[in-house]
Amino acid sequence: MSSVPNGVRASALGVRWIKSSHSNAEGNCVEVAVLDGGGIAMRNSRDPDGPALVYTPAEVAAFLAGAKGGEFDHLL
Repeated sequence: MSSVPNGVRASALGVRWIKSSHSNAEGNCVEVAVLDGGGIAMRNSRDPDGPALVYTPAEVAAFLAGAKGGEFDHLL
């Protein structure tokens, strides 16, 4: 697992950030990147120099399963 701490400056990670094709023109999206060591970083696309949150693949898999299952639909 990656040793990159939460809150590290996202632009300092030197990774390729990707975002969903569902993102809108105003840049309202979350971007993700795979880190050396297997971690997954997330950042706010409107603040590319801001902090990155780092998760394990298992944490991201659990979140995606919940999102696909509709567990977070009440947020929108």
